[in-house]
Amino acid sequence: MSTTPLTLNNRIEMPRIGFGVFQSSPEETAAAVAEALRVGYRHIDTAAAYGNERQVGEAIAASGLDRAEVFIETKVWISDYGYDETLHAFEKSTRKLGVEHLDLLILHQPLPSAFDRTLAAYRALEKLSADGAVRAIGVSNFMPEHLTRLLDVADVVPAVNQIEIHPYFQQKDLLALDTQHGIVNQAWSPIGGITFYPGYGDDRKSTLDDPTLQEIARTHDKTTAQVMLRWHIQEGRSVIPKSVTPARIAANIDVFDFSLTPDELARIDALETGRRGGPDPDVITLDAFGRAIPEA
Repeated sequence: MSTTPLTLNNRIEMPRIGFGVFQSSPEETAAAVAEALRVGYRHIDTAAAYGNERQVGEAIAASGLDRAEVFIETKVWISDYGYDETLHAFEKSTRKLGVEHLDLLILHQPLPSAFDRTLAAYRALEKLSADGAVRAIGVSNFMPEHLTRLLDVADVVPAVNQIEIHPYFQQKDLLALDTQHGIVNQAWSPIGGITFYPGYGDDRKSTLDDPTLQEIARTHDKTTAQVMLRWHIQEGRSVIPKSVTPARIAANIDVFDFSLTPDELARIDALETGRRGGPDPDVITLDAFGRAIPEA
């Protein structure tokens, strides 16, 4: 498979690999994004809740690249759900990013305890899309029940569902449902970064240390991270790897010069544990997770 972009369900093209800035501090974000753009990334993924949209925008502006060359994706946090609130969230994000339009705007989480606010927020995304302020809209962390409720009333099918997917947690039923509706599956934590953290549990094991992945990596003279990213790409997904280390930033986009065999893909598929690393979307509430998103 080549570096050709993915075509979304509204015919907009999106690079297969994006550069993520989740948990990157504002102080390190600008340098990391600048390096990512230098080595060839043309898709940057951020979020209002990350607190680093301004630095992403500064790095893009300083890169010298034309705005049309960089696909910018950001997310609306649950505290800004609601029709008018989400329209204002778009204004906050674009001002921080220093742009007039976004390539992809998505809802960061479903809000099961107040799903009417989620639906109102999505209607605002549809309005922004109709007005040309956003080229594509989508969702993140929507499970089958959330997606079904949204599709029952939505006028625009989401272009993307950004979800936790890595070899240890594959969500195959959700992947199939998204694909059925023409929704691109976009992997956050695509190399299992969520499994590296102490919060994953006392018996955690990092995907980077997995013997199967290490063996496949040796076969191709690649890193385990590159093998995981190639697995996603060959299975048709978008990926958003994150790093602040220049060598890893470069390595994570260097995955288009080899292919995994059907047997290797099957061996990676067999690593599924069914264990989620991030929070269960059903436990997301405003009381527990709500926080004000600052003005631009």
